[in-house]
Amino acid sequence: MQQLAEELWIFEGDTVTFYHCPFTTRMTVVRMSNGDLWLHSPIAYSFYLAEQLAILGTVRYLVAPNHLHHLYLSDWVEHYPDAHLSGTDQVIRKRADLHFDDSLNVDRKWPWRDEIDQVLVSGSSLMQECVFFHHPSQTVIVTDLIENFPENHFKGWRKLLCKLAGIVAPNGKTPLDWRLSFKKEVVREHIHTIQEWQPERIIMAHGEIIEQDAEAFLQRSFNWVE
Repeated sequence: MQQLAEELWIFEGDTVTFYHCPFTTRMTVVRMSNGDLWLHSPIAYSFYLAEQLAILGTVRYLVAPNHLHHLYLSDWVEHYPDAHLSGTDQVIRKRADLHFDDSLNVDRKWPWRDEIDQVLVSGSSLMQECVFFHHPSQTVIVTDLIENFPENHFKGWRKLLCKLAGIVAPNGKTPLDWRLSFKKEVVREHIHTIQEWQPERIIMAHGEIIEQDAEAFLQRSFNWVE
C-alpha cells in the first residue's frame, strides 16, 4: 500500500501475462468524504489486502473500467456482497456470470460524482475505457489508455515489441493496436475532456506513475489523436 495524496492510495498486484508479455497490475483506492472506499481495477484479493483496506474505510464501490480488467472481480464480489459493482458494457457482456449494478456507459448521477469525474473513451472496435479524475488530488486514473512501463521491465524481443507499441517510459501512450482502431473524430472529444482536467498526477494500471509535468505528459501521450 502506498499513499500518493490525501485520500488516495495504490496497491501493487501480481504480474499477469498478456500477449506473452509480463504486465504488472495496480489498484487505485480513493477514500470518499464519508469514509467509503472506491476501488479502481481491483487486483487479486487476499485477506492481508482486505485488512489494509479495513483500516482505510468501507469497501463500497468496485469499478471495472474496461473489459481487460475483470480477472479478480468474482473474489471481490464474494467478499464484499454489498459493494456496488460497475463496469463498461463490454466487461458486463464478458462477465455475464456477475451481477453489475450499473454500466459506465450510461450518463447518470454517479454516487461519487462530487469527488470523482469520469469520461467514457470510445470510438474503437477493440476497446472502450472509462477514465476518471479525482478532484481533491487532481489525479487522472487510467488503465490501458496509457501504459508507461519502465525501460528495463521487458527483455529481448518483448522489449522491442513494446517499444514499437509505444508503451515504454518515458514515452508511454495508448498501445499501437488500440490507437489504430480508433475513429479519431470520436475519440478526440473524449481525450480533450481528459486534458481539460489539467491533472497534477496520472496513475495508470501498468507502468510508471506521472507526478511531475502531468499536463505535458498527457499532451505527448495523446498527440496521435490530432
